[in-house]
Amino acid sequence: MKPQLISFKLCPFVQRSVIVLKHKGIDFDIDYIDINDPPEWFRAISPLGKVPVLKVGETVLFESAVIMEYLDEVNPPSLHPADPLKKAQNRAWVEFASEQFFAQHRMLSARDEEGFNKEREALRGALSRLEQVVVGPFFNGEAFSLTDCAYAPLFMRLGLLRENTGMDLLEGLPRLAAWSERLLACAPVQESVVAELPQLYRGMIGKLGGYAAGLLKD
Repeated sequence: MKPQLISFKLCPFVQRSVIVLKHKGIDFDIDYIDINDPPEWFRAISPLGKVPVLKVGETVLFESAVIMEYLDEVNPPSLHPADPLKKAQNRAWVEFASEQFFAQHRMLSARDEEGFNKEREALRGALSRLEQVVVGPFFNGEAFSLTDCAYAPLFMRLGLLRENTGMDLLEGLPRLAAWSERLLACAPVQESVVAELPQLYRGMIGKLGGYAAGLLKD
């Protein structure tokens, strides 16, 4: 049964699921909605009113980590470590990744330089902590995992932020910089977004109207 993803084009959480689907060669459909003006049918099936939503027949799944776990489980071999403790640790760091998307958004939304710097330092602190646990070249070592799928969208957006503002949040974090480069070179990651993502991301920064909008290069 072909799964159907519901998304909007800028969503990093949906991108996680697309990376899993692409990596495993699973045939799927994806429908994009305007998350600021979602259709009634979406309101009816999404308990939290958020994407991603995955439809499998008449069954609806929500929350990106849950969707990734389901797709991994029904399409072996698993992208999780076999050891239960290591698997639990990976799941915890997936949740850590989720918080950094919100941290990035808070930074880009900050209205003034003081607020922006406060959020930037908080995000930088989280990334510094992550630097200590990455094995390399992927999160756990040589094997590509669900945790890599979870972080690739974050690194893609940090790269776009660097291109548009010159701000490199991975500077001085060699493990993360190498991990980011490795992930962004993977075909499933490159193919997991719409072609216009760079323009959409830049446009989002501008529309937020925060301090970061003033940092955009001409």
